[in-house]
Amino acid sequence: MARVGRKKKSGKDVAGVRLVDRISLGVLAEVVPRDVIEDVLVETGKREQRTRLLPAHVMVRFCQAMCLFPEDDYEEVMRKLVGSLKSMASWRDDWHVPSTSAITQARQRLGSEPLRLLFESVAAPVAEPGTRGAWLGSRRLMAVDGFMLDVPDTPGNVAEFGKSGNESKASGFPQVLVVALAECGSHAIVDAIVAGYRGNEKALADVLARSAEPGTVVTADRNFYSYALWGRYVDTGADLLWRIGSGVTLPVLEWLPDGSYTSLLINPAVQAAQRTKLIENARAGRDVDPGHGFPVRVVEYNVPDREGNGSGELICLATTITEPAEATAAELAWAYHQRWEIESAFDEIKTHQRGPARVLRSRSPDMVRQEIWALLLTHHAIRTLMCRAADEADIDPDRLSFIRAFRTIRRQVVAQADFSP
Repeated sequence: MARVGRKKKSGKDVAGVRLVDRISLGVLAEVVPRDVIEDVLVETGKREQRTRLLPAHVMVRFCQAMCLFPEDDYEEVMRKLVGSLKSMASWRDDWHVPSTSAITQARQRLGSEPLRLLFESVAAPVAEPGTRGAWLGSRRLMAVDGFMLDVPDTPGNVAEFGKSGNESKASGFPQVLVVALAECGSHAIVDAIVAGYRGNEKALADVLARSAEPGTVVTADRNFYSYALWGRYVDTGADLLWRIGSGVTLPVLEWLPDGSYTSLLINPAVQAAQRTKLIENARAGRDVDPGHGFPVRVVEYNVPDREGNGSGELICLATTITEPAEATAAELAWAYHQRWEIESAFDEIKTHQRGPARVLRSRSPDMVRQEIWALLLTHHAIRTLMCRAADEADIDPDRLSFIRAFRTIRRQVVAQADFSP
């Protein structure tokens, strides 16, 4: 790369371009490009009318860098973000790393909304048709689930997010609930919603139905099932593969050759006498009003316990894929267990990006949200690059180590200056 000339006192290089405007955070800039950042800043009214030492687009990159170096304070994160440029004589000699106070104020000026919109702009499924482990036939495997993050114990965070437990024995820190929709094969989170500790996971998952679409299979654990939520996702055109709890009655209508059977998910508001009539009509092949019941196919199987003492677990799955020719019972069981990939994605965020048992940095609700959207944005960028690498090597993305990719990107940010075009 050509050496960049020193800046004049105006703070610009010989070409009249502010070098601070060229910060791109290394290879992650390919996934989160500068022009998308600028569009979001304009949309949210955060594009500055005057020159600042820490312009809004730099603070977007800084928020991402915070998620790569969770163990470092603000000033050290900034040094790592711009240090490579200084080593290449790209900065004016009198330029200095802003103080913690200046960085804090710049974060507050930016706010959380640009990070949220930026995540929504770039977060999309990344698996290609040939990506291993990402598909059930021609259907893209997705999963919905939630996780908790600890945030600093400040009055604002407590009031906004709440603590687990009660007044006499509350948790040490306020907690934030994040419910997400993720692509199983790549671990890429494609949509998310942030709420307080007492947030209703089903209600939050209802919002995420906006990102479900035809050609996908959305998987979910039994805690997410409700008749209304099932209907909400059915209306999107996506196929569903959800575990159903023992409290839901699933009548056997017809046994199928692969050991699965057809059944009905019946609206709990339907009276007992009407339920019997519904089942009779369904067995006779008559259509059922969606307000009364949804036709499904059920797969049941046992997962043996590790100790071998006979206390295995019965798994009961309901799916909208009613034809065994499209997916056998064994294939559906395999697909449901891919749902656990979203748990791995959450672990990557909580353990490796945030740091094990680490509390987030932010001491106010809006900054907490900003930090969480930055975490999700950075995780999506890393996972996008990992999926591309796996596709090039023709291997399952699960075979690549997230922590190695994470460390490589950290080294690349510190070691190189990657100017955006």
